[in-house]
Amino acid sequence: QVQLVESGGGLVQAGGSLRLSCAASGIFLRLNAMGWYRQAPGKQRELVATITSGGTPNYAESVKGRFTISINNAANTVYLQMNSLKLEDTAVYICYAVNPVHSWGQGTQVTVSS
Repeated sequence: QVQLVESGGGLVQAGGSLRLSCAASGIFLRLNAMGWYRQAPGKQRELVATITSGGTPNYAESVKGRFTISINNAANTVYLQMNSLKLEDTAVYICYAVNPVHSWGQGTQVTVSS
């Protein structure tokens, strides 16, 4: 059982930056991958970024060049650095982990204002 706790969401103006963190705890040997989805009102859940325990990242086209995902395996924590934020990035950002069962966090709200 993996518990995930996100932090770092908030309100930011367009063009600004935020850094999300997600810490995993519980009883597990290792995490194969961690990442972030986002859910905006009236839209389908979107995979934003994922990273393997070996450090290989993948990004949605909509965030490439603006977001950077990183992982600290020793701390079982994944980070999402979000730069050049746009209004359309407004969503609840939900952390997930794979070991290999998927576990999910509660989500953290990111609101980008004009």
